[in-house]
Amino acid sequence: MNDSGCVDDSVYVGNAGKDAPLDRGWLLGHFKEAGDPRHSEAVEIKWGVHPRGDRRGEWVRGEERTALLVLISGRFRVLLPGREVVLAEQGDYVVWGHGVDHSWYAEEESVLLTVRWPSVPGYAVPSRG
Repeated sequence: MNDSGCVDDSVYVGNAGKDAPLDRGWLLGHFKEAGDPRHSEAVEIKWGVHPRGDRRGEWVRGEERTALLVLISGRFRVLLPGREVVLAEQGDYVVWGHGVDHSWYAEEESVLLTVRWPSVPGYAVPSRG
């Protein structure tokens, strides 16, 4: 694929590995500019690349979205109230809904595709300064 970027305002062609680092892994969601084909208030999609030992800075509490995480490669542990789920084989996935607190930990270098809906602001972990 050699086209990249917006094509006629309604089509975007890109590469997840190259585009993801530009917005903390997020390829699509409310945080993209209005008018960008990747702007959506309905859904968010992330290409998450996590080095071994990477972990979420704090638990998400009071979740308002449904989430689907699909393991592309690596080994990834999802922490849920009273339960831990290990995604170990390509294609392993977990889904949770509204009200499910969660966190995560990359046991090995991992790549995941995350889909969340709806796309709502307010869940970013504050930057450590």
